[in-house]
Amino acid sequence: MQYRTVPKNGDRLSALGFGCMRLPMKGEAIDEGRAISQIRYAIDHGVNYLDTAPPYHGGESERLLGKALLDGYRDKVKIATKLTPFMLGKAEDMEKMLDASLQKLQTDHVDYYLLHGLDADSWKKLLEFGALDFLDRAKSDGKIVNACFSFHGSLKTFKEVVDAYDWTMCQIQYNILDTKMQAGTAGLRYAASKKIGVVVMEPLRGGGLASKLPNEVQQFYDDSEIKRSPAEWALSWVWNHQEVTVVLSGMNDESQITENIKTAETALPGSLTPEELATIKKAADSYRSLQKVPCTGCQYCLPCVNGVNIPANFQIYNELHMRGNEQTSRAMYGMFLMGGLNGKRADAALCKSCNECQERCPQHIDIAKNLKAVDQELGGEKTQAVLAMRKAKRAG
Repeated sequence: MQYRTVPKNGDRLSALGFGCMRLPMKGEAIDEGRAISQIRYAIDHGVNYLDTAPPYHGGESERLLGKALLDGYRDKVKIATKLTPFMLGKAEDMEKMLDASLQKLQTDHVDYYLLHGLDADSWKKLLEFGALDFLDRAKSDGKIVNACFSFHGSLKTFKEVVDAYDWTMCQIQYNILDTKMQAGTAGLRYAASKKIGVVVMEPLRGGGLASKLPNEVQQFYDDSEIKRSPAEWALSWVWNHQEVTVVLSGMNDESQITENIKTAETALPGSLTPEELATIKKAADSYRSLQKVPCTGCQYCLPCVNGVNIPANFQIYNELHMRGNEQTSRAMYGMFLMGGLNGKRADAALCKSCNECQERCPQHIDIAKNLKAVDQELGGEKTQAVLAMRKAKRAG
C-alpha cells in the first residue's frame, strides 16, 4: 500500500481510504457480514483510513463500522466521521451528534472529525452555532483529535473556510470531470499551500466513471497503448496529484477492493505520462459532452416527501443521453420507476417542486427543474407502450 503524510500531524495514511457510504446491501439493509468482511480485508491489506457520517445508510454506517473495528481492528486505523449541518436544529445538538457517533463507533475518540458538506449556507449556520469553539472543546476533551471539513460549495467559500481555522485536513470532490466544479484544482492547490491535507471524495463520480462507459468515452481508453480499466484510469489521475493525501472509494464489491488496492500501490504522484494525461482529457471532455445531470448518486436528497427516487431518475436519464438506447431506457424507467415491476411509483412525475431536497444536494443541482425534464422525456405514453410490450413478451 502507498502511504502519504498529513503535513500538520505527520500521520501516514493509506492513499486509498474506505468510504462507508455505499456498503453492500441485502434487501433494504446493509449486508452486515459481507460489509465487515470487506472492511477487514481492506485493513489487512494496508488501508488505514475509514470514512463515515451520521446520515450514511440511515445512520447505520457508523454502527456497522464500529462492529467491523472490534477484535483489535480499531487500533490499526484512523476513523473519520462528521458533524452534519442539516441534521442540527440548535447549537446543543452538536455535542449530542458527536456523542452519538462515538457510541455507534464504539470508540472514545474520532481521529478526523469533519464539518460535513459545507457550502455558504451551512457554513454560516455552523458559525452561528459556534462550531469552531465546539471543535476546540471537543479536542480539549479528547473526543476528537483533528478538526477538518468536507466541502460542496463555491471556490470563494472554500477559501473562506480554509482561512477561518487551523484545519488539519479537508475533503473535496475531485475527479477527471470536476476540475473546475466546487473547490476544484484551484481549491486543491490552495489547501495544500496552507499545509492542509486533502482527502478526495467521489473520485469515480459515484461509480459512473468506472463502468459501462459510453462507447465514445471507452474508445479513447481502448486506443491507448496503456491498458487499464476505467476505474484505474480515473483513480490514477487523482493520485497523480501530489497535493492529494487520501482518495476515498465507496467500495462494496470484493473485486473493487482488490483492484483499487492494486492500483494504489503504483499510482504515484507525477507518474502519468503526457500521453496518458492526454488520453484522460479526451475521455473526460467526451463524457462531459454527453452527461445531462451531474448527479453522483450520493442519495443526500432522499427520502423525497413525494416518493421520487431522485438519483434513479437522473441515472436512467443520463443513460439515455450517453448511450442513446431509447427503448431500453424507457423499459428501465417504466419497470423500476413507474411501477411496472412492483406497482410502486417513484418517477419524476411525482415531484411537486417543494424543493425540500434542494438544500441537501451537494452538487447544487436544480432538482425540480431537471426532474421536469426527465418526466417530459421519459414519462408518458411512449414509456407506457414500451412497458406494455415488455409485459406482453414476458407473458407470452
